[in-house]
Amino acid sequence: MISFKNITLKVHRQTLFDDVSLQVADGDKVAVRGASGSGKSSLLKCAVGALPVAGGSIRIDHLVLSADTVAEVRARIAFIGQEPVLGAENVRDALLLPFHFKAHSDNKPSEGRIAQLLERLHLSSDILEKPCKRISGGEKQRIAILRALLLDKTIFLADEVTSALDPESKAAVMAELFRPEITLLSVSHDPGWIKACNRIIEISNHQLTESVTDPQIGNQKSAIKNRSTGGAP
Repeated sequence: MISFKNITLKVHRQTLFDDVSLQVADGDKVAVRGASGSGKSSLLKCAVGALPVAGGSIRIDHLVLSADTVAEVRARIAFIGQEPVLGAENVRDALLLPFHFKAHSDNKPSEGRIAQLLERLHLSSDILEKPCKRISGGEKQRIAILRALLLDKTIFLADEVTSALDPESKAAVMAELFRPEITLLSVSHDPGWIKACNRIIEISNHQLTESVTDPQIGNQKSAIKNRSTGGAP
């Protein structure tokens, strides 16, 4: 579902990744971790074309990312950052914003579905009438997730989306994003989140290394620069 092939990324003349590859299969739950400034968030931004790579290629759901396809790629992905931009004055308008466009105009969600998702994400229905600038960072993240779920997105890029949440809200978010049909590439330092993922990627020295924990083989670390395992992208 997500494929980085031999990518090189430089930001402000600093090399973050040097000829690295990563395949994320359908339904994978992947956690990326590393030191501050190592490129964790940048890896996610590459996947939506926000940071152009200096070499290599990126594919999302078999579509090669390019200037011509970036809009279609972004339509297939839900990117949830630490401070999402909701794009409207109040929360209700933010949730319904995508449904004003032709591509989604026939799928406008019912009030019942919105109410159901609000409850599942531990959000009060009162939040719909609040100005977006008056809600917390954690609420913004959950509203962004809710909007993606209303759009039936199944590929999520999530950047520290539990950092501002209480334990109950975190559990609610994880219940949604760790469903089997969701493909998840995430950045997190949260031990519970990382433990729930089936793959852990470490960033160090401009390379990606996968940590494997399996009771049959013990703990291992394997370079994934040229890995082809992990399922078909």
